[in-house]
Amino acid sequence: MFTINELIARDDVLFVVNHSGGKDSQAQMIEVLRHVPARRVLVVHADLGRVEWSGTRELAEQQARDAGCDFEVAQAIWADGSLKDFVALVRDRHAKRPDAPAFPSSSCRNCTSDLKRGPIEKVIKRYMKTHGYKLVVNCIGLRAQESDGREKLEPFVYENTNLNKKGQPKSKLCAAGRKAWTWLPIHKLTTAEVFAMISTEGQKPHWAYEAGNERVSCVFCIMGSIPTAKNNWGGDIVNGARHRPELFAELAALEDEVGYTLHMSRKTLRELVAEAELKQAA
Repeated sequence: MFTINELIARDDVLFVVNHSGGKDSQAQMIEVLRHVPARRVLVVHADLGRVEWSGTRELAEQQARDAGCDFEVAQAIWADGSLKDFVALVRDRHAKRPDAPAFPSSSCRNCTSDLKRGPIEKVIKRYMKTHGYKLVVNCIGLRAQESDGREKLEPFVYENTNLNKKGQPKSKLCAAGRKAWTWLPIHKLTTAEVFAMISTEGQKPHWAYEAGNERVSCVFCIMGSIPTAKNNWGGDIVNGARHRPELFAELAALEDEVGYTLHMSRKTLRELVAEAELKQAA
């Protein structure tokens, strides 16, 4: 099977940059374009609607346009053709299994599979068919520094060797004669190196980082940073509440409605914000 360098050297391989609008997506696109011509790079942004930070789609599209890459938007759709969003996803899960946690978790991130990966794969398959590609490298900006689980990931893998519990490829890209690989171009980079790469290229990261965020995609992420001894201002969750009070109120009410907490700390959104306010007051 091919190495990543062999696939880069071929002219019949499509490289897809999954772009959330965050720093890691921005840096991985810079890295991909150092090796692959823009004409073979497709940038795809999964539009999460009102639950994502404003400007994420625009940043991804602008970076693609400036580089001369094709740009596509992926959106999750229900069977009836209506748009699927995070709130509806939580309510649907609660209706089907009211005795189980309704929000996604680190071990069951259906928000990623349903709202990002699935819709993006549909866009990729359509694009490959239209442009005659049979080989694709799916590029994702995951880094080892982020978690123990991500540290263990292989930076480059052929999807047919990446099987689920049923022995089937996790990626639906490997079908109908297509072959797919997953590449993590910035897997070994640190956060500081990511920001340095963006700055070196004369680009600016999403505005929410300057406002204090550590992560950018969903305003209220299950893994968003929270108040700590070193982080008295509050972190991602509190920053989200400051900038999007109407979304904070809606999701706090949703926690009450389904009886479960959004954040993996198992503290409610109201509790996390109250803790930050107490730390600031102290």
